[in-house]
Amino acid sequence: MADRLLPAFDSPTGIPYALITLLPRKIRKTLKQASENNMYYNSINPQTGKWCEKQASPDGLGDSFYEYLLKSWILSGKKDEQARSMYESARKAAEKSMLRKTPTTNLMHLGEQRSGRLDPQMGHLTCFVGGLYVLSASYGAISSNSSTKHEINCTRNCTHDQIYRDWAWDAVISLEKHCRVEGGYSGIRDVYLIPVSHDDVQQSFFIAETLKYLLLIYSDVSFISLDIHVFNTEAHPFHIRTL
Repeated sequence: MADRLLPAFDSPTGIPYALITLLPRKIRKTLKQASENNMYYNSINPQTGKWCEKQASPDGLGDSFYEYLLKSWILSGKKDEQARSMYESARKAAEKSMLRKTPTTNLMHLGEQRSGRLDPQMGHLTCFVGGLYVLSASYGAISSNSSTKHEINCTRNCTHDQIYRDWAWDAVISLEKHCRVEGGYSGIRDVYLIPVSHDDVQQSFFIAETLKYLLLIYSDVSFISLDIHVFNTEAHPFHIRTL
C-alpha cells in the first residue's frame, strides 16, 4: 500500500497531492490561485507550497489539520513547539473570523470563511471542535477546545459527568431506530424528516470512530487513558512520547 501511495509525494515541494488514481499511478492535479491573507485555507498547492482557494473551514477537508496541530504537540511530549504555536495561531484566527453566536438561541458555532467573508453555516464534522478545546485545556495548550462522539468522550474523561453518557445513549437509540438497515447502518438525508430517507451509505469512519467512541464512553476511563494516549482522526490510539 505504501508503494502504491508513494507517487502522491512526487511533487516539486514534497507536499503530497490530495488525490491519486492507483491503477495508472497518475496524479490528479488542481492548480489554483494562492491566497493572500494569513488564514489557514483548506487547500495547498503541491507545486508551489502556497495556500490556494479562498476557503477556510474547520469542517470537512480542514478538520483534521486543526486536530493534528494540537495532537502533534501532545504526542511529542509537549516538545513540538512549532505545532503548538501553529495551533494557537489557527485557534485565534478561527475564533476571530468564524466564531459567532446564533441570533435567536445564543448558541456558539463555527462557520466558514469564503473569499474573506463569513459563511455562518456549521457542518456536522465541525462538532469535533468542542472536544479539541477540552483536550487542549486539559494539556495546558490554552488558557482557561466522529466528531460529536469524540467530543463527548474527551469531555466525559475530563469531567466524569454522567450527562455525557446519557447524551451518548440517546445517540445509540437514534442510530438503532433510524439508521440500522439490513446490511449495516445508513446515513439519512434529512434529520428533520420522519420517516427518514436513507442515503444508502455507511461511511468508512462509522465503525472505526463512531462505534469505538461509543464503546469508550461506556468504558472505565482507565481502559485507554488520555493521560498517556492520543487518538488520531480515525480513532486509533497512539502512545504519547515520554522521552
